Amino acid sequence: MKRRELLHHLQAHGCRLLREGARHSIYWNPQTNDTSSVPRHSEVNDFLARKICRDLNIPEP
Repeated sequence: MKRRELLHHLQAHGCRLLREGARHSIYWNPQTNDTSSVPRHSEVNDFLARKICRDLNIPEP
C-alpha cells in the first residue's frame, strides 16, 4: 500500500498528525487517545498498515 493512501485513510477516519519523528510520523486518534507510528517509506507493507489501523482503533483499509 502506498504511504499516501494510508495517510488519507487515517485522516478520513479522524486521525491527526501528532508529531514528526526522525524516521516516522506519529498519528493520534483523538476519539480513543491512541497513537501509532507510520514509517516514511513510499510503500508500507499491508500487514503493517493493518496493524497501524488496529493500534488506532479504526477500520482496516
